[in-house]
Amino acid sequence: MNTTLTRQYHPPITEDEQPRQVRRVGVLDRIALHLGIALIKWGRRPSQLETRERRANRVERELARLAREREAELMYRMLVMRR
Repeated sequence: MNTTLTRQYHPPITEDEQPRQVRRVGVLDRIALHLGIALIKWGRRPSQLETRERRANRVERELARLAREREAELMYRMLVMRR
């Protein structure tokens, strides 16, 4: 909302006669970007690789947990159905 009683005129918008030059990304910039991303990925790698036995144990534990959850849900449903 205008707080003054008079109208304010803005200067006209003029377009530049000379077209603007588009700045392209150079080869050196691309190399630097790829190097930076590679360094970040390298820094986030796990410090120790997981052995096959450890991975197998983790999978077995997960499967056992899922089986326990399924059995508990089945028992719960059986108890609820009786009522």
